[in-house]
Amino acid sequence: MYLHIGQDTVVPYDQVIGIFDLDSTTYSRDSRDFLNAAQKNGELTTVGSDIPKAFVLCGGDSQQVYITRLGTAALKVRSETFSIE
Repeated sequence: MYLHIGQDTVVPYDQVIGIFDLDSTTYSRDSRDFLNAAQKNGELTTVGSDIPKAFVLCGGDSQQVYITRLGTAALKVRSETFSIE
């Protein structure tokens, strides 16, 4: 199954570690440091060009972080109802 996270981007559902709200998580210095490190390591992908609302952390063979304009509530609904098999 796959989770559509915006634009033309889907991620394997079993590799999703977490979906995080950017407004609430970036108050923490640890979260900002994590996102900066992911960007420096080439593990950060921005999906779309609108104002970002959430990031999706994926595992698997390598870690990947996706910044998306979709909010956490929309991604939760998509994960429960619109997953592609």
